[in-house]
Amino acid sequence: MAAKPNETRKAQCQRILHVFRAPVGGLFRHVMDLARLQAEAGHAVGIVCDASTGGERAAKALADVTPSLELGLIRVPMRRNPHLSDWTCLRTITRRAEAVGATVLHGHGAKGGAYARLASSPAIRAYTPHGGSYNYRPGSALHRAYMAAEAVLARRTDAFLFESEGVAGRHRTFVGGPEQVTRIVHNGIADAEFAPVPQAADAADLLYVGELREAKGLPYLLEALVRLRAEGRPLRLLMVGSGPDADSLRSMVQRLGLSDAASFEPPQAIRSVLARGRILVVPSLAESLPYVVLEAAAASQPLVATRVGGIPEIFGPMASDLVPSRDSGALAGAIRRVLDESPDALSTRVRALSASIHQRFSLARMGADVISGYAAAFQAREERLKVGSDKLAQARTA
Repeated sequence: MAAKPNETRKAQCQRILHVFRAPVGGLFRHVMDLARLQAEAGHAVGIVCDASTGGERAAKALADVTPSLELGLIRVPMRRNPHLSDWTCLRTITRRAEAVGATVLHGHGAKGGAYARLASSPAIRAYTPHGGSYNYRPGSALHRAYMAAEAVLARRTDAFLFESEGVAGRHRTFVGGPEQVTRIVHNGIADAEFAPVPQAADAADLLYVGELREAKGLPYLLEALVRLRAEGRPLRLLMVGSGPDADSLRSMVQRLGLSDAASFEPPQAIRSVLARGRILVVPSLAESLPYVVLEAAAASQPLVATRVGGIPEIFGPMASDLVPSRDSGALAGAIRRVLDESPDALSTRVRALSASIHQRFSLARMGADVISGYAAAFQAREERLKVGSDKLAQARTA
């Protein structure tokens, strides 16, 4: 959606404070890209995030972007789940916003979104969920609790910047509305990421990259691997990442007799990892708009993925290739089809998807859409204030 002239005017020289919890994964990449784009466009940008996660990789990435952060970098301990320490974090963010004169507080993820919207500040409050609380299974107690919280926080939100129509649809279904400014801002990737990745000579047959969480569907991937090996296919799986379910997944590998077929490695740079697998498998139970799918598809990597969240938006006209989640048989069938596909047909298909993504998911568009969302929120606030002022004037003259 193109910005209107008055939106463009109001988007000039904002002072933007990005707030999020963990400096890991796609959310972290999104904020880093956005901070650089906004700084290059002349906005003053700052970051507040957790001090206890991310390790050396996060520390290096934050050090690299710090010269672009006119409003600085603040790291404070943040808990994943609600905790009494949240009050300390909230006070820190409120004081930081006041100290730097923030005009926009942009919260990312459930925790960052809550902090940004609860902070006492005259700034515009924008929210990008990145899946977050919307990824809990509908009907579960946690899902109901988080959706109730989102409904309360929605009243303190000036702009919803959903990363996919899938997440926006969940908001409409389980929260309602919103009546506030809304944009669908797809993640964007750089032109350099469309260069094909040469495959390593010892590449594993199957590759998983991401958090080691059962919510990522990894038990179904392991069950699919058992099915395929039972057919006489001696496939190997490489899982790259870290997460809270790493130990239980290692135990499952042993229980299923896959110790010689599945291996684990810590998080690494995505393009070097893509070279080490023939087929990237994304068996997620819920997603927003995962960067790993964008990055692999852009690099013409063969993919098998589930039909959840924003993944169908990435695949576009090729979304029929996706499989239902929580179905190891369907997952095994999709992997089997890719393995048995002729090299020419497979190459044609993955290159077509890469070309489609190149047209629809650019960094420039992502940056422009976010700024347009801010500007529309400023305009909407002005209009609300004008309506309120007009009503007050009418009441005084009545």
